[in-house]
Formats: sequence, structure tokens, C-alpha cells
Amino acid sequence: MKKALILLLFITTNCFSQKQFQVFFDFNQDVPNKKSTETLITFLAENKNIEVLKLSGFCDSVDTQQYNKVLAEKRIESIVQLLKENNVKVNQNLERNAVGEEFKQSKIQAENRKVTIFYRDEEQKPIESQLTKQIKNAKVGETIKLPNIYFYNNSPQIVPSSISTLDQLLSAMEENPNLKIEIQGHICCQTVHDIGDVSTARARAIYNYLLRFNINQDRMTYKGFGSSRPVHKIPEKNEDEANDNRRVEILIISN
Repeated sequence: MKKALILLLFITTNCFSQKQFQVFFDFNQDVPNKKSTETLITFLAENKNIEVLKLSGFCDSVDTQQYNKVLAEKRIESIVQLLKENNVKVNQNLERNAVGEEFKQSKIQAENRKVTIFYRDEEQKPIESQLTKQIKNAKVGETIKLPNIYFYNNSPQIVPSSISTLDQLLSAMEENPNLKIEIQGHICCQTVHDIGDVSTARARAIYNYLLRFNINQDRMTYKGFGSSRPVHKIPEKNEDEANDNRRVEILIISN
């Protein structure tokens, strides 16, 4: 277990310009354990050009959901203080996500007591992707599907594997200052209406992501269409058709 924990301390997942770093806590503690604190401080000293974008706090499954939500919030706050003490740049719209125990738990409880730091290396320039090229060459009125955008079930929370696509969209917005878009959310499977207006919430989540990186709000709007514009007839025949209907697109307003 100790070997696994030490390995996890050093995990940084590169998603174009965004990465992750995990910090671990002892049982029922709201400050990181000594090993994690030392590792984080060393990491920050060696990476002075990062900007922290989001902090997600997690707990093991001991105690109640409410208690663990509060504990997760305290763990996030302790990391915020550590970042301040080490003069780390924190985005002015820092997202704090207190997950608590409501996630897929590892069988090793020590791996569940953590805060994940999402950060961006300001010196890193992502390579132009097929999506950024497509957006750059798009005509006004053209609609482009954002590939590999996924959300947690019936939620506007974006899964980490989708961040690379968002970074590509961000790059296109940064490199083309005249580009204006409408972000359009769509859902699958529902034939009557969008319960909870999930399609709008998902479009807004991408809008907020771009806003967090200082893309001017005058360049973006967002709208949810529910299941009113399916690619495949509802009910879908299989999961592939459902995924095609459950999508986010951008409409090119001007470029």
C-alpha cells in the first residue's frame, strides 16, 4: 500500500495545457500528511510558472456524506493556504469542488483521502490539433461538434478525460480574437423535455471553462436544445447513437 501511495503522490496527468497533481491526507485530517506536504512544496518550487484552476476534495467512505462534504471543503481550504504560502498563482475564478465520498472509491482507503489540484503551465503551448484547425477554417453559420466531451450521469460536471478537447477549443479562441461562438448543448433519450435543463447546464459549463481562462463573455453565448435536435431518432437503437445525440456543438457566429 505504501508503494502505491508514493506513486500516486507523483501523478501528473497531461491534458494539453492542463495537468493534475494529487495531495493525500491521513484519516479524518483536513491538512495533508507530512509526506504529501513535502512533495507538494518540492513540486511547487520546481514549477514556478503554473496557474491553479481547480481544486477537488475527496474523502474515504467512513462517516456520513454530510460530514465528508464538510471535511472535503476543509481539505480544499488547507491546500489554498499552502498555495498562498508558496506564492503560487491561483486563477481568480478558482473552482472548488467538494466531492466528499460520492465517487468511485479505491479499495485502498488511503488513496481516497485526497485533493486533486488542476493546474496549467503558462509556458506550455499546445500543438495545434485537428479541432483547432477545423475551427480556424470554419465559415460563419457552420456548426462543429466538440469530440470526446463527456459528463457525469445526468450532470453538467465534465469528466477529466474531456479537458483536452476544452483546451483545444480554448486555444482556438485565444488564437482567433475575432472568433465568436454559441455553445449548444444536446441530450439523448428523452422524448418529452429536458428534465433539469441538463443540456443548458452542460453548455454553460463549457462557457464557464472558457471564461475562467479570460475569454471575453462578449465572444460567447450558450444554449440548451434538450433532445429537440437529435442526430438519430429517439429512442436510440444503441449506445453509439445515444452518444451521438448526447453532444455539445459550437455554432460559428463570426470569425
